[in-house]
Amino acid sequence: MEHLSYQRKITIMVAIIVSMFFSSINQTIVGVALPRIIAKLGGMDYYTWVMTIYLLTSTISTILVGKLSDIYGRKPFILAGIVIFMTGAFFSGTSRDIIHLVIYRGIQGIGAGIIMATAFTAIGDLFSPRERGRWAGLMSAAFGISSILGPGVGGYIVDHMDWHWVFWMFLPLGFVAFFMILFLFPKVKRRKSETIDYVGSLFLVLTIVPMLLAFSWAGTKYPWGSPFILGLFGFTLVSLALFVFTETRVKTPVLPLSLFKNSVISLSNIIGFIMNAGMFGALIYMPLYVQGVLGVSATYAGYVAMPMSLSMFTVSAFTGRRMTRTGKYKNMALSGTFLMVLGMALMVKMNNVFTAALCMFIFGFGLGLGMPVFTIAVQNAADSKDLGVATASMQLFRSIGGTIGIAVMGTILSTSMAGKMKALVSSGGGLNPAALGPAATEKLAQLQDPQILLDHPRLTAIENSLPASLQPVFTQLTEALREALAASLSNVFLTGAAVLTIAFILTFLLKEVPLRTTVHKASKTVTQNSEGASL
Repeated sequence: MEHLSYQRKITIMVAIIVSMFFSSINQTIVGVALPRIIAKLGGMDYYTWVMTIYLLTSTISTILVGKLSDIYGRKPFILAGIVIFMTGAFFSGTSRDIIHLVIYRGIQGIGAGIIMATAFTAIGDLFSPRERGRWAGLMSAAFGISSILGPGVGGYIVDHMDWHWVFWMFLPLGFVAFFMILFLFPKVKRRKSETIDYVGSLFLVLTIVPMLLAFSWAGTKYPWGSPFILGLFGFTLVSLALFVFTETRVKTPVLPLSLFKNSVISLSNIIGFIMNAGMFGALIYMPLYVQGVLGVSATYAGYVAMPMSLSMFTVSAFTGRRMTRTGKYKNMALSGTFLMVLGMALMVKMNNVFTAALCMFIFGFGLGLGMPVFTIAVQNAADSKDLGVATASMQLFRSIGGTIGIAVMGTILSTSMAGKMKALVSSGGGLNPAALGPAATEKLAQLQDPQILLDHPRLTAIENSLPASLQPVFTQLTEALREALAASLSNVFLTGAAVLTIAFILTFLLKEVPLRTTVHKASKTVTQNSEGASL
């Protein structure tokens, strides 16, 4: 698309940013509203699955579409992604129980993966790596704006409207994004010499799905050492071996293994994997902490997340401009990952709304510095013909990291919470059923379920229905429940900080290759980079 005028490129980027904003606002609006939605639908055991299924399906669609878009062009896929995402969003709002919600969120994830894979790759089609820094910053800023608006709007909806509107509110924006892409995005001729790697795609899916299911179910639904979990991991290893075997023999592999001979691409993917494992695994529980432990309403819980969005929005724009001006990125990656570690570590000891907001601000500052860097580094190191699959590989590793992180952190939370609740129940929580009577005992017994902390109206109704003599018991039980949840979430945040520390250390090993000022790499440079000679 180098022949396009700069003005036409800008209009295309506006269309891409609108489609990305549509996808991201629908994701951020759900995060803060999810605890209340789960309280309405029931199924606290499936809390993480609402997010895990989204990441699972987006992971698969991201990598499959990456190579296909290299062959057929980006336009048909980003249009399909928008339609699939809108379909999933609409049906999510019609969910009657948690199982329906999980299924429809999976459909949303497919669309989101397609949108993200094609949108980030399109920057590489239009601009040189040096120019991509600015646009990557603007796209990150679009995420930042959606992160500012989403939580507040989501919280307001579940506090004052029917929760279904969380999924329906921004559907009209999807139509705007669809028609902007339809009319503004240019078509690209298919590369007739390249074929689709069906067998490799099948083995890739058969590798990803059982692996993520094993991590999601281990420690919660099944013991880590159970035959079922071990069987899933075994199936994953067999599928992975067959995938590698296939990719070394097909003409056009869905994920060329030669990409990973380049140290910049391989290390950036590893860092992205670890970073998302720590980040998503822990941050998904921030709304749970704010609403469940601090007792903040869903509306104000969205405002607690706003400092992270503001700092990320501001800093990501700065990061993009600086990369464009200097052509360098490593110092920003180091600074960003360090601040993410610091912000996550401070979350372990937070005990009020101000501290929570401060932690989010620091974390967002680091996120704005670090996250745009690795995508640009990968695109700068990749050959133009592999731009889509190289960008998709970055999204793949990030998504897998996020999914595994959520699963592992969920195991840590549930295990820790189970121990705390067992101690609370065994002590009776101060209850004396014989003295209180069956009616009061039944009401107070509901306070032994942590899910009650997320439903503030129901909690207030229980409190108001009790006589004055039982108010101290009510207070004692709710405080014990909050302490148990707080202690369990502290373990989650501590684990997230430890994982992010690994990403920070690995960033020191990242080799900095000056960003190119041309869209395409010379073939000689491609050969050198693939062999690691130019690095």
